[in-house]
Amino acid sequence: MARSASAHRRYQTDYDRCMDSVRIDKWLWAARFFKTRALASKACEIGRVLSNGVRSKPSRIVKLGDRLRIENEGGTWEIDVQVLSEIRGPSAQALTLYLETEAGKAQRLLATAQKKAMAALMPLPDRRPTKRDRRHIIRFREGG
Repeated sequence: MARSASAHRRYQTDYDRCMDSVRIDKWLWAARFFKTRALASKACEIGRVLSNGVRSKPSRIVKLGDRLRIENEGGTWEIDVQVLSEIRGPSAQALTLYLETEAGKAQRLLATAQKKAMAALMPLPDRRPTKRDRRHIIRFREGG
């Protein structure tokens, strides 16, 4: 028999409360830092996720109060873990899982402003590259 929506929400909330630890790749996916758990695992493997200043493997356990430094396409995030969950919910719920540090937030906003300034300085091309132009670009990239 299927549960009602309110019973399902109550089950999720109770489930989240009783957890004392969760794998970091699951938590990063649930907190919506990465679109898939595989991307979260890959980020851990290549060193883009630090847990309390230490490079973390995907199987590392996250606990309440841990400080994470996460690098993804959105920038570099420095956060403190507030709630543990391995269930991916709506974005409003994901925002309650962590608290971003003030220093991390300022640094991320500065980096975003710098990217926008650099983009404003680079002019857009007048047209798309032709087939000949693409061949030249490929040859240049390959070093030949």
